[in-house]
Amino acid sequence: MAVGTNSGADTGTEVPGLTGVPLLGSLFDLKSDSLGTYLRAQHQHGDLVRISAGPPGMRAELYCVFSPAGAQQVLATDAARFRKDNHFYQEVRESFGNGLLTSQDEDYLRQRRLVQPLFTRRRVDGYAEAIAAETQSVITAWGEAVDGVVDVSDEMMHLALRAVARILFGTDVEATADVVAECFPVITDYVLRRGYSPANIPRHWPTPGNRRAAAAMDELYGVCDRIIAERRRAGAGAGAEAGSGAGAGAIGEDLLTLLAAARSSDDGEFDASELRDQVLIFLLAGHETTATSLCFALHLLARHPEQQDRAREEISRVLGDRTPGAADLERLPYLTQVLKEAMRLYPAAPVIGRKAVATTRIGEHTIPAGADVILAPWVTHRHPAHWPDPDRFDPERFSPEAEAGRPRYAWFPFGGGPRACIGQHFSMLESVIALAMILRAYEFEAVDTEIPVGAGITLRTNGPARCRIRRSNG
Repeated sequence: MAVGTNSGADTGTEVPGLTGVPLLGSLFDLKSDSLGTYLRAQHQHGDLVRISAGPPGMRAELYCVFSPAGAQQVLATDAARFRKDNHFYQEVRESFGNGLLTSQDEDYLRQRRLVQPLFTRRRVDGYAEAIAAETQSVITAWGEAVDGVVDVSDEMMHLALRAVARILFGTDVEATADVVAECFPVITDYVLRRGYSPANIPRHWPTPGNRRAAAAMDELYGVCDRIIAERRRAGAGAGAEAGSGAGAGAIGEDLLTLLAAARSSDDGEFDASELRDQVLIFLLAGHETTATSLCFALHLLARHPEQQDRAREEISRVLGDRTPGAADLERLPYLTQVLKEAMRLYPAAPVIGRKAVATTRIGEHTIPAGADVILAPWVTHRHPAHWPDPDRFDPERFSPEAEAGRPRYAWFPFGGGPRACIGQHFSMLESVIALAMILRAYEFEAVDTEIPVGAGITLRTNGPARCRIRRSNG
């Protein structure tokens, strides 16, 4: 296949293609096991592979970039050539709004400037107490677990949702958490069906699927709009000026109040619909990603008692009986290594999509303008050139010495470049505090030794992740 090129540029060698079936290519493979298909593509053909999927006339050509150097080029050094213009992001945008995850160009830059002061390390560290309180509620509830068995997938989703809702909405957490828990699965499943389909009927047609999704969006939007209006009527008096370092207002105010007060002379402020878009994106990205990391950290430790004991010893030695706070992140290096290794094996964003807007050379190959580009942390995090015995759980991979010897983008669970996740520190803060408290309280033994997973908007479990728990003696 001939690929496009810049005028006079070397086209490089032909991009190898994954073999599929006649007429439909790899459509069924991607639908049944996209993560396995991407792994197979890398194993068979290397670090840049073309995958064709769909019938003639509606066929997608995916250019899959699997090397750390290629990921760095797409996300960082040549980021302007790879945009969030693909079909999947458009479906996310239409359901969850034009917030930081989905916005582009000046919209994104303005939003980032207004929001950045609310995500400084000092500001985020102020949420440690709320995270600890929600974690303690889960620990207490587990004391009544039937037969001492809990599904850590469901439980960590509940914990992460409660924590982010409490931080976003403060005293309105009870009014929002249940609605989000009920409505998000309906909306995300709807986005996935439409995002992976080559052709969709209009959203306004009154089909059962469209009507269910519209009802869920109406209910979710209604709760957010009501609370936003109440904040606006109350004056939202914190005043978080963009560019003001840690921001104005006292540490501990809920994030919605600070978002409603965020303004600058250059960027103005968020109107009500923009506020809702930010809230929806924070709810989506702020609970499913952290829940995934916590779920698999616990499940991996449940399957590896030696590493579990080592983590618990560190927690006991550093914390004793006191509640962990933000300062403890640096005092719990092995626990942090456990989390990083869990995020390597089970990245919450296993696949990242972009659209190439200019012909770009990556390695020996050329990606044409207009191509759909796939990055797959799921694959890059298992790249045999950078991760020996890649499927083995080994937190020592993230010792300072080991990390220093690897390329920057051999591990990128939070993306990278100018669109790197603004909530990285928040996610690590929540994960370390929650995991430390849970492991201090309970010992874990895996009931389900293997957990099937799939790629949704985030990584999703396709079965239970049950663990047997007993009170810790440590």
